[in-house]
Amino acid sequence: MESRRDVFQAIADPTRRAILMLLAAQALTPGAIAENFDSSRQTISKHIQILIECELVKPKQNGREILYHINAKQMSEVANFIEPFRKLWDDRFNKLESIMKNYKSKK
Repeated sequence: MESRRDVFQAIADPTRRAILMLLAAQALTPGAIAENFDSSRQTISKHIQILIECELVKPKQNGREILYHINAKQMSEVANFIEPFRKLWDDRFNKLESIMKNYKSKK
């Protein structure tokens, strides 16, 4: 199934990032997720639906309840995409730190 939404647009929203952080710790029902926010349950349900469409979250029927789980495979694909950029910025910060140390030692 092809995602209809862009993963990066989905994780750009702070509420959806917070939902992902909650689900990274444990699977939760929609009600349990909504309890962590001041928004309405309907609003949180819309956020969850976007995360499902991007395959960042997967629903699983557990008796009468639906539990939402983070999709580690999709999250790792996002992390793999971001990794080269993280390395680039780490290298730049390390160079900046070196320049600053040299500047301080010359004073």
